[in-house]
Amino acid sequence: MIRAFSDRDMDSVLDVWLESSVKAHDFVGREFWESKLGDMRDLYIPASETYVYETEGTIKGFFSLHEDTLAAIFVAPGCQGEGIGKQMIEKAKTLRSRITLEVYKENQNSVAFYRRCGFRELVEKDDPHTGHRALVMALCS
Repeated sequence: MIRAFSDRDMDSVLDVWLESSVKAHDFVGREFWESKLGDMRDLYIPASETYVYETEGTIKGFFSLHEDTLAAIFVAPGCQGEGIGKQMIEKAKTLRSRITLEVYKENQNSVAFYRRCGFRELVEKDDPHTGHRALVMALCS
C-alpha cells in the first residue's frame, strides 16, 4: 500500500535510498551516496511531499515530490521488478498534473522505465554534483 511518509519511516527510507542509489548508479562511488545521507535526512525529505510503499510493515520503496518535480523514486533492490515503481508513478500522477524529473543518462534501466511510464526527454545536461550527464524528462499525457 502507498501511504504518506511519517517521521518513523526515515531510517527505512534512507536505507532504501542508499542501497538503491548504489545499485542503480554503479558509475558513481558508494562514498558519494553515503556523503549525501545527511542531506537526504535533514534537507530533501523534509522539503518534499513523500510517500512510501509498504507491505506487511516493510517499506519497499518511496517517492518524493517537490513542487512538480519527481525528486526521488526508489525501490529496494530485492523488490525491483514487482511493479512497485509503476504503482508509485501512478500515485504521483494523481497528485500532480505535470511531472518532471532528472535521471542519469547512464542509468539506462531507469531511463527505459520512465519512457514506459510516459516520460520523454526534454534536455540533457551535466549534473553539477557528479559531472555525469543527466536527462530532464517530463510526463507526456
